[in-house]
Amino acid sequence: MSKFIQLHLLTSYPPSNPNRDDLGRPKTAVIGGATRLRISSQSLKRAWRDSDLFSEALKGHKGTRTKEMGVRIYNSLVQKGVKEAKAIDWAKKIAGQFGKLKGKKKDDPMEELRIEQLAHFSPEEEAAIQKLIDKLASKDKEPSDDAPTLLRKEHSAADIAMFGRMLASSPKFNTEAAVQVAHAITVHKVAVEDDFFTAVDDLNREEDITGAGHMGETEFSAGLFYLYICIDRDLLVENLSGNKTLSGKTLSALVEAAAKVTPGGKQNSFGSRAYASYILAEKGNQQPRSLSVAFLKPVQDRDLLPKAIENLEDTRARMDKVYGSCADSTRIMNAQTAEGSLKEIIEFILE
Repeated sequence: MSKFIQLHLLTSYPPSNPNRDDLGRPKTAVIGGATRLRISSQSLKRAWRDSDLFSEALKGHKGTRTKEMGVRIYNSLVQKGVKEAKAIDWAKKIAGQFGKLKGKKKDDPMEELRIEQLAHFSPEEEAAIQKLIDKLASKDKEPSDDAPTLLRKEHSAADIAMFGRMLASSPKFNTEAAVQVAHAITVHKVAVEDDFFTAVDDLNREEDITGAGHMGETEFSAGLFYLYICIDRDLLVENLSGNKTLSGKTLSALVEAAAKVTPGGKQNSFGSRAYASYILAEKGNQQPRSLSVAFLKPVQDRDLLPKAIENLEDTRARMDKVYGSCADSTRIMNAQTAEGSLKEIIEFILE
């Protein structure tokens, strides 16, 4: 079985702003001396994890990433009849297993129950926490200082297995990510544009009153994005405690989400949902490599998608010529020429 699976996707976004910077503008990067649009890997992974597609395919095998676990524990204890003072004290002791807690604030008594660092909890860990809550509430007994940890090295959380987790205070429960996701970048240079807009007051019917009820400005751009994903299949199976069936479901959900799911930024304003127009899938034990160099020089052809596909496939062929075969087998889906299908891509990576 091939160790590595590599995916190369080309997806065209219409005018949109799916991933914003701190000023609300589309994220960019300078590549080959030209400004490109960029969608961060964090934004993509978040969109995939939160998608209905992922939730349905991996029901019962998704983790929860939060700083609020101590607050959830407190609320659960109170609901079970534990007095508030005890519930706060017990919740602090339990949540302290997962990381350093924030300090107490006068205007927010729950702040001292929050973890400083986001922690990603597997279903098994959430079940263990709930079991402990039930036990403490039923016996009205505080948690022991030497109680075994509620964290688990082995679990079935597909999102943790794919994208990893880091627990600074409990590094032995860290998980190395089996899936590496690059930032998606446009294959051509771009200019971020400004959209000046107005809104009309529906109750403004007076002839002598003119003008807009509201004026605003938002930034947007459009582009054809290249996305690279590298999957260590062996590590994924290991992260899922050797469960090959679940690993297969995870791979299938990941590929479908990468092809279909768009980050949610400004969707109501732009309706920029996009499917991948082209996917190149590769399998093999060879050292993985991105093909982003195919777009180091911005594509300028008016037939942008065919030219981008040509550049990508030509770069792959040239890499194979100088390095030897960089994969044992490949499969292509090309929506423009109706070649292949997403179903065939998924079947290929699961073989």
